Amino acid sequence: MTENHDETAGMTEAELARHSEKMAKKKNAREKIMATKTDEKGLIVVHTGKGKGKSTAGFGMIFRHIAHKMPCAVVQFIKGAWATGERDLIEAHFADICQFYTLGEGFTWETQDRARDVAMAEKAWEKAKELIRDERNSMVLLDEINIALRYDYLDVNAVIDFLKTEKPYMTHVVLTGRNAKEELIEIADLATEMELLKHPFRSGIKAQQGVEF
Repeated sequence: MTENHDETAGMTEAELARHSEKMAKKKNAREKIMATKTDEKGLIVVHTGKGKGKSTAGFGMIFRHIAHKMPCAVVQFIKGAWATGERDLIEAHFADICQFYTLGEGFTWETQDRARDVAMAEKAWEKAKELIRDERNSMVLLDEINIALRYDYLDVNAVIDFLKTEKPYMTHVVLTGRNAKEELIEIADLATEMELLKHPFRSGIKAQQGVEF
């Protein structure tokens, strides 16, 4: 049963007529708003927050690009210690349209070597800049870069300056990870905070294949 049917069930003819008129007005108002949205540009997109889904949302956008046969790229800044379904799928079937680089070695508490973490983050950022400068890439996903910025493995001002001055106009850049810097959110065209309501980990459930990786 559709939502619209639920809303109109049991209505009299007069009420149905008023409902139709109300929906027609909403449609007209929506169309007027949409008619003013004519510009296109490459977006700076930030997915952050304590809730799950930040990288998942980023990869959803990457797979949309793949589906439209639009060249794109992924650089993973932290998640390098384990295999993931998205990486396996892209490398096995879509490597011709999506470049994939995993340049992290796990979370900082796993490496326990700040100097090494900084070096790996800097290496990942150099690759990210190369991919973003390449105008053939319509989108570049910087997965978990916010973690590297949070721990000051990278200079947030240098990242922002690059995005503002060197990112090609039509290139989309997606940055994921908890605790996005306020300066980064300020320059973003789209910023979303994933709010944590419940998490299975708190109930003793481990990360599972097909859900987390």
